[in-house]
Amino acid sequence: MPDFRAVFFIIGFLLLALAAAMLLPAAIDALAGDPDWRAFSLSAISTGVAGAAMVLGFRQAEPPQLRAREGFLLVTVSWIVLAGFATLPLMLTRAGLDFTDAYFESMSGLTTTGASVLPNLDGRPMGVLLWRALLHWVGGIGIIVIAVTIFPILRVGGMQLFRMESSDKSEKIRPRVSQVSSVLISVYVTLTTICAVALVIAGMPAFDAVCHAMATLATGGFSTHDASVGYFHSPAVEWILTFFMLIAGMTFVLLARAARGDLTWLWHDDQTRWYLLCVLLFAAGMTFWQWEVNGRAFGDSLRSSSFNVVSIITTTGFASEDYLVWGSMPMVMFMVLLFLGACTGSTAGGIKFFRICVVGAVARSQIAHMIHPHRVTLPFYNGLPISDEVVRSVLSFIVFYIATFAAISIAVSAFGMDLVAAMSAVAQAIANVGPGLTPEIGPIGNYASLHDGAKWLLSLAMMLGRLELLTVLVLLSRTYWRG
Repeated sequence: MPDFRAVFFIIGFLLLALAAAMLLPAAIDALAGDPDWRAFSLSAISTGVAGAAMVLGFRQAEPPQLRAREGFLLVTVSWIVLAGFATLPLMLTRAGLDFTDAYFESMSGLTTTGASVLPNLDGRPMGVLLWRALLHWVGGIGIIVIAVTIFPILRVGGMQLFRMESSDKSEKIRPRVSQVSSVLISVYVTLTTICAVALVIAGMPAFDAVCHAMATLATGGFSTHDASVGYFHSPAVEWILTFFMLIAGMTFVLLARAARGDLTWLWHDDQTRWYLLCVLLFAAGMTFWQWEVNGRAFGDSLRSSSFNVVSIITTTGFASEDYLVWGSMPMVMFMVLLFLGACTGSTAGGIKFFRICVVGAVARSQIAHMIHPHRVTLPFYNGLPISDEVVRSVLSFIVFYIATFAAISIAVSAFGMDLVAAMSAVAQAIANVGPGLTPEIGPIGNYASLHDGAKWLLSLAMMLGRLELLTVLVLLSRTYWRG
């Protein structure tokens, strides 16, 4: 059996951090004279009391030692509990969401999905808009640290390939977390700051710049306006966001190396090369379509196509315009982009290019073996052979990914959604993208009109996708609970 005390002790600290985050929009609303500051303050007090009670109630004589068994439980339960408490400001402020909508919105924020049920963003108080941006930003930090320090130990979806060298060969999740997370967080904060400053220089108001910078580095996509980035009508803003979304889709450990002057990863990391190549090909294809078929100017086609391709492949979900009217081929291309995702160790969702590289390497190895049956052929990643365990993990992840997508799509369609709406809604939820591929849930729509049952299923899909599916599904195994 897992050690519940250690798990809930840590969740208590996470709730205290969430309560502290609630004080920021409370302060913003108080300075602006908006009465919503009381709702944020009450939410912070309630969350803080719950967190303190868990810390005091589950503390132990010695610091908690997490094994892989507790890791599975911690990652899943923390997302469920934090999303639950994050609903309080959305229900108590003038946003006035019911629990279903508030949970959908908060889960979308913490998983950096960006699918929203909140209409009329242009008239919302700053506190609510900042809270949505903070949910993204905090969720982005969390998933980077978990992806780099915990998922490799849990051997989720082939992530054990990224397990860092350590003298500790046990299953304990040791405080490599503290060693690595400080570096990753410093890179994350620095890039967010630079992005915000660049947006201000480009003419975006400071508050909008901060919120959009948070959403960009978290690859979240919550905007402060209903028209998303299209509200600003600024090519400079779009190019800046395109650049920072592209950066946010890369592995943050490698970005940390680049910050220290080691740029060789750009040429030596397989998934980074394929990620950039894929962005280039899709953006070029979309640009050509816009220019040749839709008759738009080349510069305008290049900017618009690059922005929206990068937005979807990095699972950010910003929109500069309604790309659903571009034509049939762009629609198919966007559907493919919903599944791809960016790089492992980034804030992006989706299948991710690491797994695509592994599957490609296995396919090449199998083809070579068919041609030369007596030759020993091995799949390679970054010049090193890929173990059978990693191959099995990756293939299992992809099978579960497709099966989960199909099952939830069928379930969602039972609530009155048509084929394209149901499939694109689930695809974006599992990949943590945001907009779907129909007008109601597309780049100029939102999810408010969906049935409550569909919203709960999509909330589940967001969490499954964010936590790499198997992390959650392993809790359904009787073997896990028996020990």
